[in-house]
Amino acid sequence: MNPSPITFLKGHGTENDFVIVPDPDNAVDLPATAVARLCDRRAGIGGDGLLHVVRSAAHPEARDMAGDAEWFMDYRNGDGSVAEMCGNGVRVFAHYLQHAGLVGAGDLAVATRGGVKRVHLDKQGDVTVSMGRALLPEDGVTVTVAGRSWSARNVNMGNPHAVAFVDDLAHAGNLFSVPAFTPAAVYPDGVNIEFVVDRGPRHVAMRVYERGVGETRSCGTGACAVAVAAARRDGADPALTGAPVTYTVDVLGGTLVITERPDGEIEMTGPAVIVAEGTIDPSLL
Repeated sequence: MNPSPITFLKGHGTENDFVIVPDPDNAVDLPATAVARLCDRRAGIGGDGLLHVVRSAAHPEARDMAGDAEWFMDYRNGDGSVAEMCGNGVRVFAHYLQHAGLVGAGDLAVATRGGVKRVHLDKQGDVTVSMGRALLPEDGVTVTVAGRSWSARNVNMGNPHAVAFVDDLAHAGNLFSVPAFTPAAVYPDGVNIEFVVDRGPRHVAMRVYERGVGETRSCGTGACAVAVAAARRDGADPALTGAPVTYTVDVLGGTLVITERPDGEIEMTGPAVIVAEGTIDPSLL
């Protein structure tokens, strides 16, 4: 008896695109090799990552969050590796739940390896995610591309980021491979590297090398890290002033709006879209 086809959807948030595999009971085995195959843009469906949609109670990594969040985003990078969090992924994940009729517009909690994330779905399609607080470790790195070097701010959004302010986004190079950074010991598990230019008051643009993926059209946690690094560079700290700070962050795939609140909570707002639905041939896995 042949195994049954597996349902999938394809979605994106500011063109950061994902294969979505609904699997409420955690019954689909998704080893790293299978995830990489599905995310392959020529031999598979294609995506920057995979969103495995599982009920928290059914997944060993999320059972302790089941009381706070019914659904767990078991997120994988495009190379099949497991990741702590993906900001654009959370928006697309929440939008899928709404698309599937599993949740309605309004507030929602989503379990991730980076903790429980609070989400708001509006009726126009924009999704706001509470991304948690940024950690700002003291130790930064120097990033070097094609003979140019920049000091990069260390920002942790549940995953590690190095934010470098540059004069021209072209100076980041092709971003096919991870840019060199020193000292390597600051990021023993690798790092997402953002290159940032100013566009106007509290308005920046960025390119990003995502760990395990390469350059992507957008990175939600990266946009949050960039907004926090830009605010500190500009002398703004909501914890000290008591006033929220909002930055518009242009990514290659669109625009995200990032607000840091006085309690440190960071909110990211942007679009999420479902573009296709179908079935996976089980032999691909």
